[in-house]
Amino acid sequence: MKGSITIVSFFIAGVLLGRFIDIPAILTAEAPTLYALYALMFLVGISIGSDKKALQALKQQNLKIILVPLATIIGTLIGSALISFALSDRSITDCLAVGSGFGYYSLSSIFITQYKGAELGTIALVSNIMRELLALLAAPLLIRYFGKLAPISVGGATTADTTLPIITKFCGKEFVIISIVHGITVDLSVPFLVTFFCTI
Repeated sequence: MKGSITIVSFFIAGVLLGRFIDIPAILTAEAPTLYALYALMFLVGISIGSDKKALQALKQQNLKIILVPLATIIGTLIGSALISFALSDRSITDCLAVGSGFGYYSLSSIFITQYKGAELGTIALVSNIMRELLALLAAPLLIRYFGKLAPISVGGATTADTTLPIITKFCGKEFVIISIVHGITVDLSVPFLVTFFCTI
């Protein structure tokens, strides 16, 4: 939760600076954001490649473990498509692009800003931060009403890192491997799905 508050604080600070201070044009151009995106993709690759425990755990598990992230991806996309009918000013592809962030607010919001503009990028940032906060704060309620896989599904791409301690605490250690595999699988889908929905 501390990480999410830090991210939100930096975002609010950026909005206030952009609103009340004359920022040099070089900082508001597309090039710095694009380079930040390249750096993020590189770091994501390092993170996944260096997590030997997670990759080893994947090899030891039955292929049914992949059904959990698939259910998360499909369920999120269906929900995003349905919500588009209630939003007259947003297309179904806009909603699907935002939903495809799966809680990975830093990467997805940069992609969406690049393709669709700052307004939708900001919506993606807030939406995905709210998804992570819901997983962090409502895990006990999610387990009580929907079962132990619910916090993992709600956590989306964050279940291999920021929401993993909460999932371990409330779901039990036997769900750690599922959570890590889920997080990595959903994580990998983000750049592909967001780009796809932003460009069709």
